[in-house]
Order: sequence, then C-alpha cells, then structure tokens
Amino acid sequence: MSGRKIKITLTEPQAKFFSLTCKYPAFVGGFGTGKTETLAICAFRDARTSSDALIALYEPTYDLIRLILAPRMEDKLSEYGIRYKYNKSENIIYTSSGGIGDFVLRTLDNPARIVGYESYRAHIDEIDTLKKVKAHEAWIKVIARNRQRPKNVETPFNKVSAYTTPEGFNFVYEKWFKNPKEGYEMVQASTLSNPFLPDDYVDSLKSSYSSQLIDAYIDGKFVNLKTGTIYHPFNRKLNHSDEEATDKDTLYIGMDFNVGKMAGIVHIKRNGQPIAVDELINIYDTPAIINTIKERYWKYNGNDYIKSREIYIYPDASGDSRKTVKASKTDIAQLREAGFTVIVNSSNPPVKDRVNSMNAMFLNADGERRYLVNTNKCKRYTECLEEQAWASNGEPDKSSDNDHPNDAAGYFIIKDYPIIKPSGKVTTLRM
Repeated sequence: MSGRKIKITLTEPQAKFFSLTCKYPAFVGGFGTGKTETLAICAFRDARTSSDALIALYEPTYDLIRLILAPRMEDKLSEYGIRYKYNKSENIIYTSSGGIGDFVLRTLDNPARIVGYESYRAHIDEIDTLKKVKAHEAWIKVIARNRQRPKNVETPFNKVSAYTTPEGFNFVYEKWFKNPKEGYEMVQASTLSNPFLPDDYVDSLKSSYSSQLIDAYIDGKFVNLKTGTIYHPFNRKLNHSDEEATDKDTLYIGMDFNVGKMAGIVHIKRNGQPIAVDELINIYDTPAIINTIKERYWKYNGNDYIKSREIYIYPDASGDSRKTVKASKTDIAQLREAGFTVIVNSSNPPVKDRVNSMNAMFLNADGERRYLVNTNKCKRYTECLEEQAWASNGEPDKSSDNDHPNDAAGYFIIKDYPIIKPSGKVTTLRM
C-alpha cells in the first residue's frame, strides 16, 4: 500500500497548506473552501507515515463527529482503497491495509476527557466555534497528548493542525494572526478559491448574509461577528501610512483620562489631513502623561524640557471636572499649565457623532480615505480600531479594554474634522 500513488486535486490554498512544514499550521477559510476535505487528506497523509501511527481527529461536539468527520474519513479511506473498521463505541477507525496507521476521534467540548492515548499527529476541526477560554484549554490538552513516537520512524515530528472558519477575534485570531509564536503559520482561503463549487454558490451566500459575515464566511477574514465592529471602514492596509513626525511638525494629541489607563493618540497633518503617528498607552495619570509627552517630543536643556514645537491636546471634556490624582488642579488645568494648547468644549459630543466623524474620515461615500494611521507605530490603536464592537445596549463595548485609544483619537477628529450636518427640511417619501 505504501507504494501506491494516489491522485489528489487541491485548490491553491489547500496546496499551500499541504506543503507547510511548521509544527502548528492552521487552515482558515470561508464556506466551501474545503476545510474538512483538507483535514481528511492531511490526516491520511500522516497515517501513511507508519502502521503504528495514531492520528487524533477532533471536533467541537460528538454530533459533528457522527455527522461530518467520521463519514468524511470513511469516504476518504474507501476512495483510497484502504480497508478499515470504524468502532463507534471507541470512536476509533482501525485500518488493516499495510503501512497505514489508525485514527482516534474525540470531541473538544470537555477538554478534561482528552486523556488516555498518545497521538503522532493531530487535526482539529472548527476550534474557533468554542469560547476562547475553552479553546485554549482544549489546545493545551491536545498538544499534551501529541507525543507518540511511532515505530520505524527515524525522526518523528509531532504536529497539530487546525482548520476553521474565522469566528471573530477569538482563539485562532489570537494564536495565529495577532501575535503568532514560532511554529504557528496560517493559510487563509476565500470561497472564491474553490473552482468546484456551483456557479450560484457565492451569490446565494451574499443574498443571505451581511457584509461583515461575507468578510468572514466568503473571504475568510477575521471580523467581529457578535454585534459588529464600530470602526468597520478602517482597514489596516488601505488606511496605512508610513509617515512619521519630524521635529518641525505640530502635534495634535487626542487624550482620554483613566487612572492607570490614560491614552493619547498623536497626530500630524499632511495637506490638511490627519495621520496618527504615535500612541501613548496605559499611562498612569495626568502628570505621568505630561512627562511622557515632554520627554518624547520636546528638547531637554539639562535642567528642564524646552518647548520646541507646538502641541495641541484634545482631551475628554470630563477632565475639566475630575482629577486623576488627589490634587487641587483638574486634568485639563494641568495640561495647560504644562505649556500645551488645550482644545476642548464644555462637554463631550454625542458618542455616535464622534464615531460617525471617525468613520467618515476613514472612508467616505466617495471612496476617499482621509484619515491614515501608521499601523507600525500605533499597534495597539490599530488593534482597538479593528476589535471594538457595539455592546447590546447600543453603546461602544468597554468590557474588552479596546475603548481608550479610540475615544482619545475621536476627541481630536470630531473637533477638527466634524461631519457637517445638512440643515433644512427633509421630506420623507412614504410608499
């Protein structure tokens, strides 16, 4: 059996994934990209390593094993002419063809039950449908079991592969996209990459799903699927700029006050348009952020910091009535006393007006992106723009700690680049 040639037809993303040699590859794709097929092909390839090899296959629930994974593996083994027996009580597929290992099928819904065996290779389907904490727990358990050393394999290489539809900013996003460690590589696949789908497949999806769901379920992108991301027009590639502040630039800093989590987003202007070029994140209090700004952007004469450029601060208006430290001066008064020009109204604008101003600058109806971000210098701000969602009460979600940089930048944008609301009577046509 080991010498038999098997013809396999792969799409371009499947072929790219099939050739990965890292320890923890992930195949992230929209509907119809062949994720389960890719899993089955890769699992079979691994089983051919040794008749002693045990390949572990995982689904989130037992129903998915019964309805999807087990039938797919049986079809694949039959297609390749492999004799096998599926023991449903043990959830193990035993093969009897020479040179082919066996397959153990397990669920992820109770990670504590991932015990009692050692696998040579592991393949996990739809791990992103689990809650992030449970997915992490299951991942650790799977890795712990993946330590088998099959007989007659000179240099065993254990490997754990994941296959999933992107389900927002969850486990796979954190592990493979946001900050991947060594050994973690990902292939993203669009539904359009599969030439074998019916001609009307994509059109039928588009007629049923919102634009955000289309991003995830057709293009295989990571988007927030719970309530919708607030700054959805922002795109880290299309809104990116390599511009940095020079010593001659006036700085425009939007600022949000929170003890221990003060935020400032630093902007310059090019041709009258704003570019975010730096970020001040998780600063303790107002005196600390004042010192940070001076150290970073003014010149030091050996005794004190000399005002070497104009710096305009656009703060949260509530800073005029509260203090981040127990002192006699308000936050805004401290900023003015430090030598900065403070631009602030007596009260903050409505939250949705601020958000609409931001989004109109990121992308307006004419397709213009007038607000750019140096995503290399403003890494946390970029993440917050991508991740902050609307909460169930219709307000921006503040539970995920993605709000402070966005609020800070918003105070500057709405002040200098507000949406001009049309005046006059609006006639509503009723039909």
